[in-house]
Order: sequence, then C-alpha cells, then structure tokens
Amino acid sequence: MFGFLSRKKREIYAPCDGQVVALEGIDDEVFSQKLAGDGVAIIPMSNLFTAPIDGVITKIFSTNHAYSIKSAKDLEVMVHIGLDTVALKGEGFERLANEGDSVKAGDPIILVDLAYIKAHAKDSVTPVVISDESDVRQIDKRLKSVKCQDMIMEVQ
Repeated sequence: MFGFLSRKKREIYAPCDGQVVALEGIDDEVFSQKLAGDGVAIIPMSNLFTAPIDGVITKIFSTNHAYSIKSAKDLEVMVHIGLDTVALKGEGFERLANEGDSVKAGDPIILVDLAYIKAHAKDSVTPVVISDESDVRQIDKRLKSVKCQDMIMEVQ
C-alpha cells in the first residue's frame, strides 16, 4: 500500500577506472557549483568509458566528450569526459554506442585516447552527475580509488 515509502536505493557505478573526488573541488564552475547536477568526479586511469547505470542513452554529444543515460526509474546520469573537451572537436574520442541504445551498467560507450586528452584538454577529470534530481532525496558518495563498475554513488 505504501510502496513509495520503501523505495529502493539506486546505485551508480564508475564508468572507468580511477580516483573518485568531490565535485566541489574540480576547476570548473558549472560542475563544482553543481549547476549541471550533483554527483562526483573521477580522475580517469583507463581509456574505456561505460554506462554507469542500466537504461537508454538519451544523448551523446557530437564531439563524443559527454553522454547521458536515463534509467527506467527516471534517474538520468551524465558522464562528461574531461574539462573543456568540447574544444577538441571529437579528437581523441571514439563512439562505441549510439543515442537510443538500451544499455546495462558496464556496457562500453566511448573509447578515449587518455594520453591525448591529458595533453590537450584543460583536465581529464570526469564529472559523473545526476542531471535530473527531481526525484532525489539523498546521494551517498564513495570518494575512493575505483575500478570500472565499482559503486560510486547510492541515490535515495
């Protein structure tokens, strides 16, 4: 009868290997002030970026530097690979999936040349944010070293 009171927590997984850091500490006002949504950032250590949740890819930018996935539970998560990477005009990014694809957490989305990104972008730090927070009461964040698909956030 009151199933909405016992709503399950939703888990968000690391889209790559790396070190999870606080969003507030990165050098980008849009992300550090949570204007694009709340979440964490990852200092990436791997070239493959995957789906952080099960869902449908709602957006992959034409430059392949960012993508969003929306779950069946109306949780939308955006992964923005690096800072100011839109200026690279797609160089160093290879799309492995497409908008409209149904994906499971861990499915490959973008392959990057991480050395190129580190050499040519402002920073390789990758914000992972909940872009639609209308149904979010609390986010438990895991600031630690992670492997791809380790849990990085739990959302209530």
